[in-house]
Amino acid sequence: MSDAGGDIGPSGRRIAVLGNSGSGKSTLARALAARLDIPHVELDALNWQADWRGLSTDAPEEWARVVGEAIAGETWVTDGNYSKGALPQILPRATDIIWLDYSRAVIMGRVLRRSLLRAWSGRELWPGTGNREDFRRWLRKDHPIRWTWDTHLSANAKREGYWADPALAGARKHRFKTPARTRRWLEAIPPTPRAPD
Repeated sequence: MSDAGGDIGPSGRRIAVLGNSGSGKSTLARALAARLDIPHVELDALNWQADWRGLSTDAPEEWARVVGEAIAGETWVTDGNYSKGALPQILPRATDIIWLDYSRAVIMGRVLRRSLLRAWSGRELWPGTGNREDFRRWLRKDHPIRWTWDTHLSANAKREGYWADPALAGARKHRFKTPARTRRWLEAIPPTPRAPD
């Protein structure tokens, strides 16, 4: 296990990206998927249905089935922290687990900026759901701004548990403390040549 990071292995490439809301999980996962030419599975996009209905809470059996189907392949990059129904399926199969373990100050700055840009643009967050950022939701306990602030320590404690779990000892672990370190690591991964169409 390496807390500083390391190479993504040449085979398997089933990668789970973890971190507090706003840390940049989806951005990193998309970049990794493009660089390695493997599927990207955004757990939020699978979870959120129209009118902010979440499969993970409203239909847990359906949620577990949808996640299972999404990670059935031999290569993928997931991003998300769903400890029920998703991570119990994802982590045991992962060849690599990445933790964006940034400071609260960095994460709060990012989640505030992201929420502001989303609310200002009014763009739909996941196609077909109609879900959009709304300034009026910012004070709700489940909004990412409140959620990130309130759960920073407890969420990190949970990820420390994953790091120490003997059942996950076979996965390569990459823990990054700063966005700059993450960028340098990503840029050092050789892009996978795309197969001709």
